[in-house]
This record gives sequence, structure tokens and C-alpha cells, in this order.
Amino acid sequence: MAYFVTGATGFIGGYLLEHLAKRKGTIYVLTRKGSERKIDTLRKRLGLGKDRLIAVKGDLLKPKMGVTPSVQKKLAGDIDHFFHLAAIYDISSTDDELQVRTNVDGTREAVALAEKIGAKKFHHVSSIAAAGLYRGYWREDMFEEAERYDQPYFRTKHDSEAVVRYECNIPYRIYRPGIVIGHSKTGQIDKLDGPYYLFKLLQRLRDALPSWMPLIGIEGGRLNIVPVDYVAEAMAFLSHKRGLDGQCFHLTDPEPLRAGEILNVFAKAAHAPRFAMRVDYRLVNVVPKGIRDSLLHLPPVRRIIDGILQDLGIPRQMLTYINYPTKFDSRDTQKALEGSKLECPRIENYASAIWDYWERNLDPDLHRDRTLAGAVGGKVVLITGASSGIGKAAAVHVAKAGGKAILVARSLDKLQSVKAEIEAKGGEAYIYQADVSDLESCDELTRNVAKDHGGIDVLINNAGRSIRRSVSLSYDRFHDYERTMQLNYFGAVRMIMGSLPHMEANGSGHVINISSIGVLASSPRFSAYVASKAALDAFSRCARPEFLDKNIFFTTINMPLVRTPMIGPTKLYDHVPTLSPDDAAEMICRAIVERPRRVATKLGIFAQVLTAITPRTTDIVYNTAYKLFSDSSAAKGDEKSVEKKPSTEAVAFAALMRGIHW
Repeated sequence: MAYFVTGATGFIGGYLLEHLAKRKGTIYVLTRKGSERKIDTLRKRLGLGKDRLIAVKGDLLKPKMGVTPSVQKKLAGDIDHFFHLAAIYDISSTDDELQVRTNVDGTREAVALAEKIGAKKFHHVSSIAAAGLYRGYWREDMFEEAERYDQPYFRTKHDSEAVVRYECNIPYRIYRPGIVIGHSKTGQIDKLDGPYYLFKLLQRLRDALPSWMPLIGIEGGRLNIVPVDYVAEAMAFLSHKRGLDGQCFHLTDPEPLRAGEILNVFAKAAHAPRFAMRVDYRLVNVVPKGIRDSLLHLPPVRRIIDGILQDLGIPRQMLTYINYPTKFDSRDTQKALEGSKLECPRIENYASAIWDYWERNLDPDLHRDRTLAGAVGGKVVLITGASSGIGKAAAVHVAKAGGKAILVARSLDKLQSVKAEIEAKGGEAYIYQADVSDLESCDELTRNVAKDHGGIDVLINNAGRSIRRSVSLSYDRFHDYERTMQLNYFGAVRMIMGSLPHMEANGSGHVINISSIGVLASSPRFSAYVASKAALDAFSRCARPEFLDKNIFFTTINMPLVRTPMIGPTKLYDHVPTLSPDDAAEMICRAIVERPRRVATKLGIFAQVLTAITPRTTDIVYNTAYKLFSDSSAAKGDEKSVEKKPSTEAVAFAALMRGIHW
């Protein structure tokens, strides 16, 4: 027994070879120049020597697949089974000509070679895509009825089948696998397709929401998904069974699930929230098709859709499958497999293996440079308020990772001390004395940095002023609100305005604003501070979409309570849990690397959600906190008085709400 296989180093081909290797005989595999190492890897994996797994040099796009006449002569009359698997499958490809040349013309050359060397049987691996987007049940004996080739790949698979059906002069068999995913036992796969494109969405839902939260999704059409091990083993069995020449076999799931059901299966495997309510996609049909198409092709609508899909790594062409209209009849295949004990496993039983392999090996984020060094190496990172606390800790991290730390503060002596510490550790730092509450000082600062370093790559607006005082004690202290707004809002915005022109010119940039958890939790006694930070948050939310297409990002960090000199006057904080400056710096570093819209603690997010859902209850909680914690002596204007230690109840409350300013 001898075999000739094209596409042997491909995904299905590698598993097919495992089954062919169990049978006696020689396996010849078409090998492009430069792919010899792949064949060596196959030999090691299959435990075959060079005498049983023989590489035949060739090229799918050349006449008779580029196999030389001398090799053709050697193979003549020796090949029992010729398997043609080589093809291009890329639903997002825009090179239609290459797909036609490879899938259609390549099949024609494979047939020509098989006939030339006298192969006894020709096995062609097609796809369910050969049906196009046929509406209804597609039987294994159907071919000409195919319709709606919305994807170039669909047409090439139909046309390549036509080559075999109408041009092949030796007995043939055709196999149409469904959407092939990983091995049902190991989850192994070498290329993402079908449901894999939705995994990033599920992963983000899992990271953002509790698994018990019900979601609303789309029901969709039935997607025929099959594991590669079933496809390969079924092909190996059917190819050797007698009396099946001229037939076509659907290697599909006899009971496929709908798109929404499949999403839930993998959501369960990912421990992500599931879609409890699934809306039938056909409901959109109440809108006339012409109107739907017109709306979807409007530039703003297309841009929004493309932006969402790009963010999730989903090709636009995947939308075709959401309401997939074709159902595949595989009764002939099931009958032919009788006695083999082969049946398509249920996706519910192996989804965990598929998900686990993807998350461990193929998640695109695994291959992203998530290091701080990769984000700031050689870049200019300006940090205001860098003389102590959070700013100093962030500057040390940035410089250690290879960034040019631009240290900004009012105190020259403290800046020089931080610079010396950074340089002692091998980092690079530059100091600029400035007062961010002075708008002219901000302008001079950004001009000088641009002149000296060519602009700012990352701006960290960290300098700030906090005032903890009840509104009732502030009636004659309106200047507190003015001073707080001047530094926390106007100064920060002035720094952003001075940095953006250079970021635009460089085609990239990142603005990080250190805000407060108080913006999410609306902490009493912080009306001046929280209002100024809320204003900066609103500025960032408005500016981010304006600069998104210019590769300039805005991140807001709703920082919880951190033990810095700024909270020193409030003796209450000596008794409550806080973050360290280094913990806060880690949050900033994460923001630099990931460039999210917002970085916040789970407690901060919970406080915001609670306020939105039960505002009255939240007000009661905050009023309780207001009464538990008193104003400081400084806030009362009596700095000589000794502050009382907080009560046991107050300390317990603060511990429960760790990180929130009270």
C-alpha cells in the first residue's frame, strides 16, 4: 500500500498521517522547498523513518504540482491512494486571485499528477463551504444547487470540487468537513477559525463580570463544528472502505447547535457569564433588506462596527456565520461509518479542552509584549508630582524599565534626590522644576521638554491637591475649591494641551490622569477634591474618541487611598488600611502597558454600580460614614486641639470599605 498526500504538514493532514501510518505502506508527501524541517518533525511525531515517510519536492501552483518527470516515473503505478488536502483557507483574505490559483488550479494540477502517475483512487478534501449560503438542508448528493457565494473561499471550494467531479478520470471520493476545530481530547489546533474568534469576547466578559450574571445574546443559525480527530479518523476509514467511489461525505455534526448555544457552551468552559436570553436574529428581517443594507454601509456605521470587531479580533466576514442558513444532512456518511464505532463527539463534552488549549497557547494577548520595558523603553515619560509618594514610585519603575523619566515638581531639592536615586540604579532621569497650578509654568515646561527631548510620549498627571472638609465648614472658604480646581483640573488640562501637538506629530501618545476612587464613590467631605477630579475624568472621556484614530490614548486611574504626605494632616488615616506608593505605581505601570480607558479597583466599580442601581441606599451608607468620621482639627480651623481616635465601629467600617476616602 502506498499513499501520496498534499497538505500533509497542515492541520488535518498531520492527523490523517497518524492513521495512515498505522497501516502498512509508504507515504509520499508533497513538500515545498524550505519545508524539509516540517517533514522531519512529522517523522519524529509519527515514529516513521525516511523509508516510510518520503518527501517529494514540488509546488502546488506549478504544472503537475512541480513534481519532476523522473519522480513521476518512479511513482508510476505505485500509488494506491492520492489524498489532496492542500488549500488556502482564510475568510479574511482579500487576495481572491491567490485563493483561486491555490484551491482551484492547484486541485486541477493534483488531478493531473494523480492521473499521470496512475493513482488508483483520488481523495479530495473539500468543505461544507462548497454549498455557499444555501437555505435549507444540503444533502451529500447535492452540488449544482449551491448558491450565494458571499465569500471568495466558498466559490473556490465549490469550483475545486467541480474539477474533481468533471475532470478527474480516476475513481474519486470527496469529503466535506464542517468547521474544523481542535482535537477533542487535547484541544490542539494550529490555526484559529470559527468559534475561536469569539473567545476574546468571552474572556473579556469573564474578566469584567461575575459568572452568574445573565446576558442577552443572539440565537443565530446552526453552526456545524467538528473536532479534527473525528475528521481525520473518518477520512482514513472511509477512504479504505470498498464500494464508495464517486460519493461525497459530510464529516459534520448530525445535531449541530445554534450560534447562541455554542457561545454558551464555550462561556461555560471559560467560566464566563452566559447568554440567558437569546434574541432570534430573524427579528431584524422586519426592516426591509434595502434599508438594512443602506444603514450598514453608511461610513459611520461601518466604522463603528469595524472598530468593535477589530478590538475583539473578529474578522468582519465572521458575521456571515452568525445566521448561517445551511443544515447539512450526513445520513450517507453515518451509514458508511457503521461498524467503525466512529461518531462525532458532542461539543459540550470537549469544549473545555478547546478553551484550555486556546487560552494557554493561542490567545493573541499571550504574544503581546506586556512588559513595562516594552512600553516605555527609550520613550519620554513625564510625571508631575514626582518628588515624593506615588509620582516618585512611578518614576523609579519607569526609569528602571528603560524609560526617560522626566521628573516635575516644585521642590528642586527633592527632585534632585529622586534623580540621584534613579541614576544610582542605572536609570535615566531629568528634572524640571515647575508649578503645575501656574498655567504659564505648564506652558514653559512642555516647551522645554519638547525642545530637549522632542516631545512627550507618556504624560502622567499625578500632581494634585486634596482637601478633606465638610461643605458646612467651607462656606467662607470658596478659595479651597478654586485652588483645588486650579491644580487638579486646569493645570492637568494645560499639561495635556501642551503635550498633544507633539503626540499628534509623532503619531502616538498616552495621557494618564491620576483621579480618585472618590469620583466613583462620591465620598462625603471631599466635594472640592472629587469635583476637580470628576472634571478631569469628563475631559478624558470626551478627548479619548477625538484622538483614537491618531493612536493617542487617555487613561483615568481612580486611585484608592494611598499612604502619601498628602493624607498626613488627616490623623484618621493612621488607623485605616491604605495602599503603599509602590502599589499605586504598579497600577500606573499596568495602565502604561495596557492603555485602558480606566483603571479602578473592584470596590470602586462596585460603588459606582451600587449608586446607579440603589441611589437611596447608597446615600444612607455614605451618610452613615459621614457621621462615623469627623472633620480633622485642621478642617475645623483648630489645629491645636487633639483629635480623638476613631471608634471601633469607624475602624471596622473603613476596613470594610478599604481604599475609599472617608
